[in-house]
Amino acid sequence: MVTDVPGTTDATFGREVVDYEVPSPNIGIHRYVFVIYKQRRRFVEMPRQPERDCFNTRLFAEENGLGAPVAAVFFNAQRETAARRRLT
Repeated sequence: MVTDVPGTTDATFGREVVDYEVPSPNIGIHRYVFVIYKQRRRFVEMPRQPERDCFNTRLFAEENGLGAPVAAVFFNAQRETAARRRLT
């Protein structure tokens, strides 16, 4: 999770609150969601450290006065099966 991203630059100028983890599902299909909110003010300090498990985006937005999302994207990821040997 990245906060305090200046509107004129990219996310590398923001403050990383929770490290990004690449999608790596072990089994089955997993859905990943990226949600963008426009902050009304800078976060001086995080009210509580967000945890990945059971993270409630709606509650986080409400507690921090973020309002409705301005953009969102999601994708599904599934671990690739082992490569099969080609017959020549």
